[in-house]
Amino acid sequence: MASVTTAEIVEGLRRLGVQPGMRLMVHSSLRSFGHVDGGAEAVIAALVDAVGPDGTLMMPSFNHGAPFKAGGANLYDPLETPTVDGKIPDTFWRMPGVLRSLDPTHAYAVWGADAERYTREHHLTLTMGEDSPLGLLAREGGYQLNLGTSHHTTTAKHVAEMWRRTPCLGLRTEAYPGRMPDGSVQLLRTWGWRKQSCPLTESGEYIEAEMERLNMQHKTQIGAATVTLLKLTDCLEAIWGLLDNGHAGHPPCSQCPIRPRTCEWTVESDWDEERRRPRNG
Repeated sequence: MASVTTAEIVEGLRRLGVQPGMRLMVHSSLRSFGHVDGGAEAVIAALVDAVGPDGTLMMPSFNHGAPFKAGGANLYDPLETPTVDGKIPDTFWRMPGVLRSLDPTHAYAVWGADAERYTREHHLTLTMGEDSPLGLLAREGGYQLNLGTSHHTTTAKHVAEMWRRTPCLGLRTEAYPGRMPDGSVQLLRTWGWRKQSCPLTESGEYIEAEMERLNMQHKTQIGAATVTLLKLTDCLEAIWGLLDNGHAGHPPCSQCPIRPRTCEWTVESDWDEERRRPRNG
């Protein structure tokens, strides 16, 4: 199998339309490329080269609650807790200059010009809301780059859902121990996950079809990987259409009976909708 180099990845990203100064949310599969000379570090180097020093790279750095399951550390530590989102994100958050937010289950990792601003208050807002790291990136004209991944992994679907305050997601209704920058441990809030998967967004199949129908995404091939670039606001609009209107026999969000789960970590919401802040924040 032929190897893919950093230079070839940069060339492919340029061909796709990635430019210096871009803000990118990156979803990735290292395996999808085939063999990459230099592995995950080489892919990250290509991304850094492509957006340059004035750009911003964001990746999911989620643990999906793994530390809080049986045998886990029972603690989110932004300097220690692995992400379960794949080799590239797990390499990325550990690199010098990358900042990681303080949401205890769904932290983001960010490098570049906007890293500090995007990450600093994630634990004080809604996990996937309009003021979350990805919500801010979308509001400021950011793009999504799928490196060999499908819309099944598209985190923007959850931003679309929470931005609309869908009733299946709890607003800061779970609390977990997390390590703060000063070393103290505090209970950090995150969203309450829904009891069942969303039939409209979870698989990503309908999002893909809508984005293709509306000609809102562009694709190229880098090595064995299909790489997709799209504007986040376009993706949000496509998802909102699904939520508002339903699709393929599934009802719109307003008629769906799915609600947030309850678990041992469930707490009453502390969210003040009028202020868009926690009540005590």
